Amino acid sequence: MHYIAVDEKIINFHPLIKELQNLKSLAFSYMDNLYYTYYQSPVGMLKIGGTDSYIAELTFVDNPDQVIHGEPGISDVIHQCTEELIEFFNGKRRHFTIPVHQEGTEFQQRVWAELVHIGFGKTISYMDLAKKLGDPKVIRAAASTNGKNKIAIIVPCHRVIGTDKSLTGYSGGLWRKKWLLQHEFRIAHGVQTLF
Repeated sequence: MHYIAVDEKIINFHPLIKELQNLKSLAFSYMDNLYYTYYQSPVGMLKIGGTDSYIAELTFVDNPDQVIHGEPGISDVIHQCTEELIEFFNGKRRHFTIPVHQEGTEFQQRVWAELVHIGFGKTISYMDLAKKLGDPKVIRAAASTNGKNKIAIIVPCHRVIGTDKSLTGYSGGLWRKKWLLQHEFRIAHGVQTLF
């Protein structure tokens, strides 16, 4: 049996419809059960989505109309994620242990794997990221993939900054990027000001 998640609803579909996967207007995610919940963090409302096995989404919710009402569930993994986020925001967690998974190309997977290796309280530039991937020419592709990360904070795309040390693009907003970096820097180094 196959399932497709569209607009947070799980729908059973026939295997012949698999060809629809290639349509860019639909986001397909194969999961046995998709759960989600919301957490009000110091940087605003966070939507946490995942399965019994991993977290697939951690995104910022800026518009109350984006909050889905209905029958969200909570798996042990989502509960663990929420607890780890609380610890992170309270300054008691520097590394997340929760399993994560997001669909992407081989290149995107490599970029997201590199992000997880950026240390707490540290930053790297987009050029540094491209070099870690083995080719400085992929800087734009790496930056684009960084922006497509659907698992904020845990896959710490906020730790990537401009070569000139400036804050650059963040899907959650530059104010959140600044807040997260200052929060980590203060805990890691005992200093509040990074930017």
